[in-house]
This record gives sequence, C-alpha cells and structure tokens, in this order.
Amino acid sequence: MSESPWWRGAVIYQIYPRSFLDASGDGVGDLPGIIDRLDYVASLGVDAIWISPFFKSPMADFGYDIADYRQVDPLFGSLEDFDRLLAKAHGLGIRVMIDQVLSHTSTEHEWFRQSRLSRDNPKADWYVWADPAQDGTAPNNWMSLFGGVAWQWEPRREQYYLHNFLTSQPDLNFHNPEVQAAVLDNVEFWLARGVDGLRLDAINFCFHDPQLRDNPPKPKEMRTGRGFSPDNPYAYQYHWYNNTRPENIPFLEDLRALLDRYPGTAALGEISSEDSLATTAEYTSGQRLHMGYSFELLVDDFSVDYIRGTVSRLEAAMTEGWPCWAVSNHDVQRAVTRWGGQDPSPALAKMLVAMVCSLRGSVCLYQGEELGLPEAEVPFEALQDPYGITFWPNFKGRDGCRTPMPWTGAADAGFSAAAPWLPVPEAHRALAVERQEADPGSVLNAFRAFMRWRKAQPALVQGSIAFLATGEPVLAFVREHAGQRLLAAFNLSAAPASLALPEGAWTVLDGHGLGAPAVAGDQTTLPAYGVLFAAAG
Repeated sequence: MSESPWWRGAVIYQIYPRSFLDASGDGVGDLPGIIDRLDYVASLGVDAIWISPFFKSPMADFGYDIADYRQVDPLFGSLEDFDRLLAKAHGLGIRVMIDQVLSHTSTEHEWFRQSRLSRDNPKADWYVWADPAQDGTAPNNWMSLFGGVAWQWEPRREQYYLHNFLTSQPDLNFHNPEVQAAVLDNVEFWLARGVDGLRLDAINFCFHDPQLRDNPPKPKEMRTGRGFSPDNPYAYQYHWYNNTRPENIPFLEDLRALLDRYPGTAALGEISSEDSLATTAEYTSGQRLHMGYSFELLVDDFSVDYIRGTVSRLEAAMTEGWPCWAVSNHDVQRAVTRWGGQDPSPALAKMLVAMVCSLRGSVCLYQGEELGLPEAEVPFEALQDPYGITFWPNFKGRDGCRTPMPWTGAADAGFSAAAPWLPVPEAHRALAVERQEADPGSVLNAFRAFMRWRKAQPALVQGSIAFLATGEPVLAFVREHAGQRLLAAFNLSAAPASLALPEGAWTVLDGHGLGAPAVAGDQTTLPAYGVLFAAAG
C-alpha cells in the first residue's frame, strides 16, 4: 500500500466526452471513442481521468442537465461501454473520476415530471417550489447564473420553481431528507460499479435559504465573478441565500461517509461562492471533501502578484484540506489565449503546465492543454452553448474551449467521419497529436517529459510550498518534502527576465523537457516563458 492516497498530488486529465473522439460516426464524441484513446492518455503520464457527464440527458446544458443518473445517454454509448472503459483504464493504471451533478436535475427527470403535477404527490416537495409574491412576480430577487431571474412559473401547481442555472435545470430541495438519501443512493450506484472518484459540480449550490430571503445588492465596483462576467445580472448580488448555506456541511459529511465505505475513492468539489477560497478550505476540512477547486486561476489576471496571492490565501485558510488547481476547463477560455493573446507561444503552453503542476496540491488539466491548443473562434451561427447565445457578443460562451480534439491534420482532424458538433479550426489541425508526436520539440513531447520527471520529484507531488518575494514577471517558490528541497521559477512574460536565487547552494536540474538556464553566482536569466528547477545542496 502506498504511503499516501493516490489523489494527493495527482494529475487529473479532464475529458469532455462530446469532443474527445467520435467512434459511432454521428459527429459527437462518445465512450467508445475514449476507450480507443486511453493508450494515448496513459502515454501522457497522468494519474487519473475525470469524464464530464455522459448520463441520460436532453443536453440542454450538454449533460449537466441529468434525466437519469444511472443510465448512459445513447449519444455516448451504454453502461457496458462504461464498464469496458473502466476496466481498460484500470488496466493501464489510470484512475477514473466521473462528474456528479447533485444540486439540480433536468426537467425531464422522472422526479421532476411527478413533482410538477400537483402539490400533494409523493415527489411534491423534492424540488424548490414557492408561491408567487402578491403581485404574481417571483418569490424573491434571486438571479440565475445563465441570465434572468432564477424562478420559473409552473401553471399546474400555480407556483414557481427555483433554477440557479437554465430554466430546464430545476433545483432539488435538499432540505428534504428523502432527496438527500436518493441522491446518495445514485452516487453509490457508480461507486459500487468501481469508479475511483467523483468531481462534484456546483457542490455549494445544494441548499437554499428556506426563508427565501432576498440577496443584498452588490456595488458596481465589486461586480467581479468567477465563471460569469460583470455584465451578467447574477453579478449584481451577494449570493448569501441561494447557495453556500451552512446546511451543506452535514450533507458533505454524509457524502464523505459514503465514500469512506469504498476505500481509495475521492471527491473533488467545484466551488464558486462569494469567497471561493474560504469555502474551499471549509469544505475540505474534517471529514468532508478530499479536495476542492475553484475558478480563482481561471481568470484574466496573469500576474505574479495575483497567482502568488491567490495560492497564499488558500494556503493560509486551508489548515487541513488538500487543494486542486486548474488554469483551463470546459467552462472558460483556454489559458494560452487568455494569458497569451491571439497567437500564443508554444513556450507559454509548456510553462503553464509546468507551473500549475508545481503548485502544492493536485491538478486538473483539460484535454488539449498538452497540445497547447488556443481558444477556437466559433461564429455565432455555429454556437451550441445556450449561455453564449444568450450573452453574445459580450460573452461568446464556452464553445471556444469545447471544440473537438485534433488527432490528425486531416479536414476532420481525425475526430469523426461525420460533420463534428462544433467546427475544428485550422489552427488546431496544425497542432494535431499526430503532428506533435513527430516533433521532438513539440508541446506534447515536453508535456510527456515533464510528467515523467515530476513523478520522480517528491517535493513537487507532496511537498510544502514557500513563495519567494520576487517582482513581476517571475513567480518563484520552494517546495520541500522527504529531504528534497526544490526551487521552481517561472517567467510569466514574453521577454527574458532575471532572477536572484535564494541563499544557499543550488544545482540546476534538467530532464524535465523545459530547458535549463545557466546560473552565474546567484543570478540567472530566464528566457521568454522560461522555467528553472534547482535542487538545494
């Protein structure tokens, strides 16, 4: 048995199944497509995969609106396909984490179909229902993250139901113990099937304020968001009452108790609250979630001060838990474009992976990060994301990071025999896996080299972190574990930058695929987006 749980310091590769590989020929990726590419995933040197939702769904929010938690949507395959995927992944030494969307269902879920019929059926109290205000308007001022008010009228009950996201994603009433029990029973279905972990979507949204108090207004200068923009009405409020309620804590402890009955499993919570770092620390303390991650590095600010400050704030707050970091996922603009502009450098792509994988904690890397894929420009007429369609052109939605994986340089990028559900840009075909594998200096080959090297550095996988007081644009810190002391430094700019090494004898390390800058005395110059790793002693 290993000294530490597998998930501590793990690199988790996020697969967005619609866009990974289409084996059925309908233009949409599927579970057999993932199976076909698991050898590739294993070659990356990652520890686990997290698969975004593949459950039965009308796909209004592309699987995050679940109609049946225990069935694979035919678009993606079958339960037998999932079992094959699990067996092959485990045979390759890859753990499998699946998305669980607990706070809300689809309006097509059988629970909601029954709940909406009347006020006195067995599922009547399974969702958040409320009478209208005296003038017929919504019960309070809560707003939906996807635009507009968070309440939808249901004429059969003459009541409103709550939806924090799309109107077709009604919120479950977690104040009802029957709901909690049913939700945990659905989770156990997958644990018993052999999954290694859960990524918990919007986990702080399970409970609402039973008094339905209004959220207070937020001053204009405070309207910043994570996962939403300042012009979204959702940003106009402090979300004190529609999420992150204290009742969520006992439920997380019940969820953890369930996971503990399946040794070796782990839960990673996605947390977006008024103070996501504080909530992450709270949700991972004691017997709650194993790991938590937030949108705090999925932002436009790419400065040493911001990154160091964000990680340091979580370090100070998280006295017991374990962090997980990400700079890209299926909900935000790809990092190399967000931080590198329209024509991002391959050196930036290499450096970003090394940087996020060198922070203390576990890491989620999104499919295509190993290729340095930039954000795709998707024209309005090709958009699929309802979020982007609603807020166009101020916010173009999430389709630009969800385009199909480019496997070859062919017109279809080797993704599908049919027209893909989203277009594959020419710039992505130029960065295809097939092409990068043939180039020793590619982002992909640097990624693989770094992952191999990282596994052999206990300080990077398990160690403590102490930041150096460097100025822009060099982020530097020391990781330490089991007698190993490592200095890690990253040039966040497209121009060379100098760094004064801390006191002591440092040996520059190579073998990580990112080059080794020369050191003269206690000074070194990092090239554009350059990286330095050095060992003490």
